Amino acid sequence: MKLVIRVDASEQIGTGHLVRCLTLAEELRRQGAEVQFICREHPGHLIHLLTGAAFPVTILPAPESAGNSGEDYAAWLGVSQNTDAAQTFQALAGQRPDWLIVDHYGLDRTWEQQLRPHVARLFAMDDLANRPHECDGLLDQNESPGGEARYGGLVPVGCRLLVGARYALLRPEYATYRQLQPPRTGEVRRVLVFFGGTDSQNMTGKAIVALSSPEFEALTVDVVVGATNPHRAELEQQVAGRSRMVLHYHRSHLADLMAQADLGLGAGGTTTWERCCLGLPTLVITVAKNQVSACQELERLGVIVYTGAMQSIDVAKLHCAIAQLLNNKEKLVAIAKRGQILVDGLGTKRVSSFLFENN
Repeated sequence: MKLVIRVDASEQIGTGHLVRCLTLAEELRRQGAEVQFICREHPGHLIHLLTGAAFPVTILPAPESAGNSGEDYAAWLGVSQNTDAAQTFQALAGQRPDWLIVDHYGLDRTWEQQLRPHVARLFAMDDLANRPHECDGLLDQNESPGGEARYGGLVPVGCRLLVGARYALLRPEYATYRQLQPPRTGEVRRVLVFFGGTDSQNMTGKAIVALSSPEFEALTVDVVVGATNPHRAELEQQVAGRSRMVLHYHRSHLADLMAQADLGLGAGGTTTWERCCLGLPTLVITVAKNQVSACQELERLGVIVYTGAMQSIDVAKLHCAIAQLLNNKEKLVAIAKRGQILVDGLGTKRVSSFLFENN
């Protein structure tokens, strides 16, 4: 089976889309599939992660401008959908893959209709349910009150929907560590801080200041700096001034750090499912508008503590939230149990099986 994946990472888009596609690609390859990527060369593109994993990548030219476009997802693409579709068609180089997978908030039915005649099947990955798709299958790994109904009228009749956290794309290390892990006790000795691959607003720095309070000095703190984090030098200085705090740089997975931590501080997004799988209770701060509704639903389900959007969080508020949670063992244990019920770590295998079975 031959699959082509169209996905981007950038300073604006972040790293999560590319990382989850890499996770899926590695599972597909383990099952015998041939996988190729098509990516645009944005600033912060992370293409080296794909080539380092021995996947062929066709690189689309960098956009002429790379300004901050906020939540304007169409602008994240860097070119028009028609231009991207033409360049993607050219990158296919006459191949007719069994599946074309697209994971990009800036692409929708306009793009998909142009590519669909040239591929056997098309699979879209989405989290927003805010635009129409022309696809044979769609993955949305978020939990939301609407569930599959959110895509009513947005996908063709007959499109197969894979919706919910049971399809969360996690690396196999998470299921492995989950099997080895003893039950959570609610005792907090070690904290893990990770606010995504970019963290442009430096929530990591605020978390370090909050955790440097004397009342938290007994805690060991692991701080993970993402691959495209622009604040690395500043964070290194902060960590150097606090004992029992360790800085880690971009890693292929965080399963080991999550397994040994007792409390997490982090953003919404892909990492949420990893923490749930390992039963790591987490104070979650959303760093993008598209994370808010999912985090509100997860708070309602009792699998995270949603602290708010980053614009509303200062060091004092973060300090208070940490202190309150440290003194509530029952809540920590309950969050851990609910998270592990929600996410079992087998979502990548489920999605891979779907693609093979519908080839």
